[in-house]
Amino acid sequence: MKDRRTPFPERDALAEQALYEAVLSLRDADECRRFFRDLLTPAELQAMADRWSVVPLLNQGLAYRRINELTGVSVTTVGRIARFLSSGNGGYEIALARTQTATPERKPK
Repeated sequence: MKDRRTPFPERDALAEQALYEAVLSLRDADECRRFFRDLLTPAELQAMADRWSVVPLLNQGLAYRRINELTGVSVTTVGRIARFLSSGNGGYEIALARTQTATPERKPK
């Protein structure tokens, strides 16, 4: 997504915080699915899902081109995700660690 600088950074920060609070209010994957399908366009949701699918593959040490072959995500995007995985804000690492240690009933089939 483009960096969207506005003349109202305080308002934007409040809106962003409200979004995070809304996400945290959701209780399970079904509620998250319903929320994100309402919030995002199908293309936005697919882009997010595609990006997330790259994270565990990078964590396994797969080459960018192999990840591209497996997921269809461009090598450029894979590289961008790899940069954030290694020197971003730590969000990918947190989610990856928590999903890899999830209880068996929460792991995808």
